[in-house]
Amino acid sequence: MQRHVLSVLVENEPGVLSRVVGLFSGRGFNIDSLNVAPALEDGTSHMTITTYGDSMILEQIMKQLHKIVSVIKVVDFSELQAVEREMMFVKVQAEGPARGEILRTVEIFRCKVVDVSHNEMTIEATGDHEKLEAILSLLQRFGLKEIARTGSVAMRRSRQGEN
Repeated sequence: MQRHVLSVLVENEPGVLSRVVGLFSGRGFNIDSLNVAPALEDGTSHMTITTYGDSMILEQIMKQLHKIVSVIKVVDFSELQAVEREMMFVKVQAEGPARGEILRTVEIFRCKVVDVSHNEMTIEATGDHEKLEAILSLLQRFGLKEIARTGSVAMRRSRQGEN
């Protein structure tokens, strides 16, 4: 299954989120992450939706999204050059000699330790999906206690040579 990152610009009004999410569930598509925040233009919001699935079904969902009156623009970044980032907090078991190894991992990935107790550390990590998965994979051996992720935000890359 292919990973898709959709950017959906919508009018900021009641019920829009429900209608957009309903299109996914109605077609048996799960939303892996959903991030919604105000956009540049007043009265609009930007949704970043990540999902995994068949490209043909996703194409149908995108066509249906365009039919929702409150939807202004829909872009699938899986075919375009885009910048994508996500933020995550990870609480990890951190006792004894493991603390030094955890701190080295944090340094290598340019993360931050945002909370410490005598037996735990909470780490803040920012990056693309693959980077965060790699961090989790390395920290797993210490004992992951809790994870909180924002979901992806994405934006099309600027075209080189244009101002």
